[in-house]
Amino acid sequence: MPRRRRRRGDLAVAAALATVLLAAVGVAGGDGGAEFDYRKLSGIIIPGFASTQLRAWSVLDCPYSPFDFNPLDSVWLDTAKLFSAVNCWLKCMLLEPYNQTDHPECKSRPDSGLSAITELDPGYITGPLSSVWKEWVKWCVEFGIEANAIIAVPYDWRLPPSMLEERDLYFHKLKLTFEIALKLRGGPSLVFAHSMGNNVFRYFLEWLKLEIAPKHYIQWLDEHIHAYFAVGAPLLGSTEAVRAALSGTTFGLPVSEGTARLMFNAFGSSLWLMPFSKYCKADNIYWKHFFEGKGGCPHRQQCDEAEYTSEYSGWPTDLVSIEVPSVRDVGAYPSIMDITENITSSMECGKPTLLSFSAREVSDGTLFKTIEDYDPQSKALVYQLEKYYQGDPVLNPLTPWERPPIKNVFCIYGIDSKTEVGYYFAPSGKPYPDNWIITDIIYEFEGSLLSRSGNSVSGKPNNSSGDGTVSYNSLSWCKNWLGPKVNITRAPQAEHDGSDLQTVMNIDHHHDQDILPNMTRAQHVKYITYYEDAESLPGWRTAVWELDKANHRNIVRMPVLMRELWLEMWHDLHPESKSKFVTKAFRGPLRNEDCRWDYAKARCGFPEHCEYRYIFGDVHLGMSCRLKNTSTNLLQQYL
Repeated sequence: MPRRRRRRGDLAVAAALATVLLAAVGVAGGDGGAEFDYRKLSGIIIPGFASTQLRAWSVLDCPYSPFDFNPLDSVWLDTAKLFSAVNCWLKCMLLEPYNQTDHPECKSRPDSGLSAITELDPGYITGPLSSVWKEWVKWCVEFGIEANAIIAVPYDWRLPPSMLEERDLYFHKLKLTFEIALKLRGGPSLVFAHSMGNNVFRYFLEWLKLEIAPKHYIQWLDEHIHAYFAVGAPLLGSTEAVRAALSGTTFGLPVSEGTARLMFNAFGSSLWLMPFSKYCKADNIYWKHFFEGKGGCPHRQQCDEAEYTSEYSGWPTDLVSIEVPSVRDVGAYPSIMDITENITSSMECGKPTLLSFSAREVSDGTLFKTIEDYDPQSKALVYQLEKYYQGDPVLNPLTPWERPPIKNVFCIYGIDSKTEVGYYFAPSGKPYPDNWIITDIIYEFEGSLLSRSGNSVSGKPNNSSGDGTVSYNSLSWCKNWLGPKVNITRAPQAEHDGSDLQTVMNIDHHHDQDILPNMTRAQHVKYITYYEDAESLPGWRTAVWELDKANHRNIVRMPVLMRELWLEMWHDLHPESKSKFVTKAFRGPLRNEDCRWDYAKARCGFPEHCEYRYIFGDVHLGMSCRLKNTSTNLLQQYL
């Protein structure tokens, strides 16, 4: 009973705040001062890799297991079936590497709606561990967002981009989703994409060019998309994809690394996350129009001279260093007769050769072609790379991004976490998929490169480190979308009164160079650094947000991110907003959870907005600090 009473109190506060928000943007009284009112917006969520539920679309009997797979049973992710029938589960997960078709005995398809992306494995124990967008949706509900205003567009994250359209017509459906949202609510949409979801959205924008007349393309984007929020976007790829392809990454699942590698390499989408050089671009010709029905024509990479004069393709170090036998034999694993005949040959006694590969040599297939004699899976990876990426009819996704032609673009990512940027591999002596082992890992952390043992490594470290999954140079590529003059603000992530705010205006920014803010950092304080440009392109705004210690997989659950997104959109839609971006001078509490107990002053923090109201069941003082019911002008100071 106490918990129920507290929940009703929270809902009452949220409802009151939502009323304030709605009234502020003119929807209650039909003010008409805003370009479009709050109720007209839609939010479209594009999840990342492995962030959509997959359900069985077959009947599969699993011997020696109490579980079978029936239509609509959860496949990704059902840990109970994964534990008890892993071979059966793999049949429903794996795709044929060459043509991306389902296993003959079982097929899976992505679930639909918000439930497909909120929790991958719902349950009392597994639910919190597999929660993805649940907190995001909960935040929207608390702040009065209507049910039909949040739209999820899940997809089969195992497929390469062209197969998403060929098999599921995904991009046609996504286009219809934007158009239906406009008709339903009367206004454009906000796009929230996380991780590989940004790659999907980029491909959609390029695909759309081929579906809409060029003179109507920008008009369509302006009518249907108000803002694009790129969260944790691997704009130059991720080195973890190389690890998953050669060694396997389990992501905490109860499977071996070999099984994880077997699964990852069966997915055509695995190469979509491969790192690539920032100096190499593909031909910018719409091959679909000129070569459709003629076998297609691959997008050949054209590399700038800087690719060959600089080191590491613009990355901190070589991505892969791998040991191969010094003399090639007929195969990776010679027969007994071969070994008997060459018992004293170099295969038996010679030292292996250490080969290193840059980002360009990974993305153009040089790595996989080189180890083809020693790895039976490399041939399939080369085939996928040439067919689904270099030969894609829309674009080669393994090329650097340009700024999307959308009015408002916000690039958001975490920094200052220990992130993998390079690997050393050696033969394990075991058959595929366990034929490679990782002998060393290179990390970027605090402006330096470190080996797994903690020793310093030579290279060209980034100015900061990445988010634990994607390196900093890949995440921060969107800084190139900023103009020649940038405003920089650094503020604490926690609620603050503005005393620790640092702002520098009109900083010079040169293309392909990082921006280094000359700002201080207090110990044990997590900051957000905002890079903002609203002057370079008239009517367009670009912003980059760097969140200290924000983890790649958990960033969409962070309350601080949802708070900033909410305030930015509220500011943009308010008819009386005075600045191009929301002010950062103050961050007060928006929810009861934001109120805290100030032990030094023996009172609730932010006393002008929070008060002590004990309710039976509160187990600590902070729980009794709640928003005041009279905080009607709480948001006015953000204009």
